[in-house]
Amino acid sequence: MNLVENWQAILTKAWSIKFTAASLLLSALEVWVQLVQPAGIPGGIFAGIAGAVSLAAGVARLLAQQEVSGGAVK
Repeated sequence: MNLVENWQAILTKAWSIKFTAASLLLSALEVWVQLVQPAGIPGGIFAGIAGAVSLAAGVARLLAQQEVSGGAVK
């Protein structure tokens, strides 16, 4: 397995990476809600949002981004 040439730019600028990190945070919040059970926060809310953000990450992975691709998007 080889890294792509511009892996550092992808890691810092790609929306798919940002959405994936947000999904990870929301998933961790869902676990926290289930453990602590704070009043006023329904169970499953963060899991649902994490699912939507994961879907956005998949879509973002397919879209070309000028900041990452280094050229004009066709």
